[in-house]
Amino acid sequence: MIGVSIFIVALLLLLFGFPVAFTFAGIGIAFVVLFADPAELAQIPFRIYSNMGDNGEGQVLMAVPLFIFMGLILQRTKLAEQLLESMGQLFGSLRGGLAISTILVGALLAASTGVVGASVVAMGLISLPVMLRYGYRTELATGTIAAAGTLGQIIPPSIVLIILGDVLNVPVGDLFRAALAPGLVLIGAYIAYVVIFCLLKPEAAPIVPTAPGVDRTEVILRALVAVIPPLLLILVVLGSIFNGIATPTESSALGCIGAVVLALVYRKFSLHMLWDSALETVKITAMVFAVLLGASIFSMGFSYTGGEHQVEQLLLSIPGEKWGFLIFIMLLITLLGFFLDYIEISYIVLPLVYVVVLELGINQVWFAILVAMNLQTSFLTPPFGFALFYLKGVAPEGVTTAGIYRGVVPFIVIQLAVLISLLAFPEWYGMSAVQPSAW
Repeated sequence: MIGVSIFIVALLLLLFGFPVAFTFAGIGIAFVVLFADPAELAQIPFRIYSNMGDNGEGQVLMAVPLFIFMGLILQRTKLAEQLLESMGQLFGSLRGGLAISTILVGALLAASTGVVGASVVAMGLISLPVMLRYGYRTELATGTIAAAGTLGQIIPPSIVLIILGDVLNVPVGDLFRAALAPGLVLIGAYIAYVVIFCLLKPEAAPIVPTAPGVDRTEVILRALVAVIPPLLLILVVLGSIFNGIATPTESSALGCIGAVVLALVYRKFSLHMLWDSALETVKITAMVFAVLLGASIFSMGFSYTGGEHQVEQLLLSIPGEKWGFLIFIMLLITLLGFFLDYIEISYIVLPLVYVVVLELGINQVWFAILVAMNLQTSFLTPPFGFALFYLKGVAPEGVTTAGIYRGVVPFIVIQLAVLISLLAFPEWYGMSAVQPSAW
């Protein structure tokens, strides 16, 4: 059981707060030295090079820094502020209108920036004080903002989908196309919950009175002016992928150019802004790739100590074959999401189950979307959901951590319900549970 114990030791060290990338790399090296042939450590440079070499994987991963760069530029153009102000005026006269506008803006930010932290912080700074000022219940306001901010995990172009495409050897364009339907269903489910909640408890979301003398037509035009530019950018980026004009990597470069153009249009462009965005992109990308390299060394140690074979045999022996395996993996990822980030789960857990996915004839695209939907939930699950920390960091005084936890519970339930429907009825979302070659 040496191979399985390496995984247990890694999880324990992570719970004690050790850095993820160095923990995985150090444990992988230590287990190879102690329980396998130390000469195998000479394979580490080759494994690292294979992640960025000429086998195509390096080209896919190039899209990660480019989409991050695009999102950071859009964040600095104050796009979120303009969208929230315009949408708030448009839907404010409806009961729960501010919450609905927050969900719609979250969806637009997800499709244009894809940066969860930036979306949650922006909406927490702008939308949360407004909702609280007009008497919205704290739990409804915080839950809506946290859930809307995590839509960037599933709505393309998503960094998570790019990473999953690399790990599971699936074309990223196919994942972007497949993720659209679940993402739209999730948005609709969020809005439906807010509407029903406001009907049952109208005092939780008062109507925002319209300022006297405000022309409704002018409000609509202002909202369209705020929505159309980012919408055009989304159509250019995703349309170029879906129509086969550009690869995801090429479209990410196109998105960066589009983001700079929008910065010029909004008169927010400056060399200082460009430098700050590039510097932050390097920091985030370095973190992602450090985890990737650490995970690569860890998987080498896991494989050389026999853990890969043991896990494969264990997963294949689960009752229920394909469905038993899928339910077990979904529960495992949900559990790990309480403690680990989506990057660690993607690079550590998924390579261990990839062989089993192929052996059971499971559609890799469908499996990847299931995992992406599940990983999105990890941003909301207490106690370590990152969206909860982002929101707490910018929340006004008086908003407690316990209140934020209570607020996200209904949205976690909604996400799990959509996940279960995607697992049980993939045809509803235009997908198949079986690998096409297995028909």
